[in-house]
Amino acid sequence: MSKVVCDVSVSVDGYVAGPNQSRENPLGEGAGEDLHAWMFQTPDENRAEVDAITSAGAYVMGRNMFRPVRGAWDEDWRGWWGEEPPYHAPVFVLTHHPRDPVEMRGGTTFNFVTEGIGAALDRARAAAGDRPVAVCGGAATINQYLAAGLLDELRLHIAPVVLGAGERLFAGVSGVDLEQVSGRSASLVTHITYRPRR
Repeated sequence: MSKVVCDVSVSVDGYVAGPNQSRENPLGEGAGEDLHAWMFQTPDENRAEVDAITSAGAYVMGRNMFRPVRGAWDEDWRGWWGEEPPYHAPVFVLTHHPRDPVEMRGGTTFNFVTEGIGAALDRARAAAGDRPVAVCGGAATINQYLAAGLLDELRLHIAPVVLGAGERLFAGVSGVDLEQVSGRSASLVTHITYRPRR
């Protein structure tokens, strides 16, 4: 069965996005985009972590990560990433609003799942084969998978940024016992990998 992993950039005060996420500010107001500076400003220094993120055979994300607007779909919206998203694999988007799949260049197809986190994970596992399934985010989606005990590995990429408010990792999650597997510091980030004890 595919390993279920989660990579997420997080501020030192525990936020994965700033407040007031919108189409204009997908990572919220303030310094939300600075959480990911390590990927774009120092990619060679963090090559192993970037390669691990992109090695998944399928991805799961929340609707807010695909498009932070609630309610009925804007059928013209095809994600933040342009015509060739970085996933190059099937992506299963959790939503309460049905929508037909959206095929993109480079092998990414966004599939919309209305039956909950278990159904999305089952579909992602079937699509991933022997490769890992990655739970991308946002915070609410990651927290649901953590609370349900469905993650095999949590990889935090801690940026030296203080957001003060926004979407908090571990909000509403209790009773999760994490074992640190590895840790490594780089110039713009500290990478820490945890494995939930079961």
